[in-house]
Amino acid sequence: MEETAMSYLNISNVDVVFPTANGAYIALREVHLEIEKGEFIAIIGHSGCGKSTVLNVVAGLLQATRGGVLLENREVNSPGPDRAVVFQNHSLLPWLTVYENVRIAVDKVFGKSKSKAERHDWTLHNLHLVHMDHAADKLPGAISGGMKQRVGIARALAMQPKVLLMDEPFGALDALTRAHLQESVMEIQTALNNTVLMITHDVDEAVLLADRIVMMTNGPAATVGEILKVDLPRPRHRLELADDARYNHYRAEVLRFLYERQRRPEAA
Repeated sequence: MEETAMSYLNISNVDVVFPTANGAYIALREVHLEIEKGEFIAIIGHSGCGKSTVLNVVAGLLQATRGGVLLENREVNSPGPDRAVVFQNHSLLPWLTVYENVRIAVDKVFGKSKSKAERHDWTLHNLHLVHMDHAADKLPGAISGGMKQRVGIARALAMQPKVLLMDEPFGALDALTRAHLQESVMEIQTALNNTVLMITHDVDEAVLLADRIVMMTNGPAATVGEILKVDLPRPRHRLELADDARYNHYRAEVLRFLYERQRRPEAA
């Protein structure tokens, strides 16, 4: 097959319109974003700006009214294991152990291509990636919120998705737990070089994790306002970056965008 100039993940001129009792509500208008393989993209914006709507279209959970999504030049129309989602709510099955919650996804995706022993080893491998192999036999009710989210990430990674989609995955966690999980996500992304699309409302998180930050304008008819390339070397360490002039410049740029859009919504 000939190489093309098409990006790995292409969100192409997406509109999303919802019917309401008061007429059509335009959630997204002309959202266009090209993502390369191995990129970590953070989408940030105010509440109601359509961040999660973009992610749901990429996940295949929501159909675009106009435009569409291509992954490796193939149209995305429905959910699939090539796009795994980690939500803010861990969504673990409470009657299954940590191991079983990951294994159920492994069996679903690799039931025909991996042997039983290989699926067992693969399940443990992904729990090890998120430092949760020690809790394999515990039920979700016996572990902390941060640990549950680690298991959710392990389950998503175990599907070997082409794109990992994360919808404010640390939003419900305390600051220290969130920091530890951010470190884990950076370690994993460095090791796997996987493509990540993450929704966040946390400016520091976006600058710390992302290669590019996509800043959404306020809704309705939200769209991509600006895209900021974060040119910071990896691995990144939050304590070292705290006094880094470039880090603080990027942080200020995002805050300025969000502040300006909030003060002047007509600019959006």
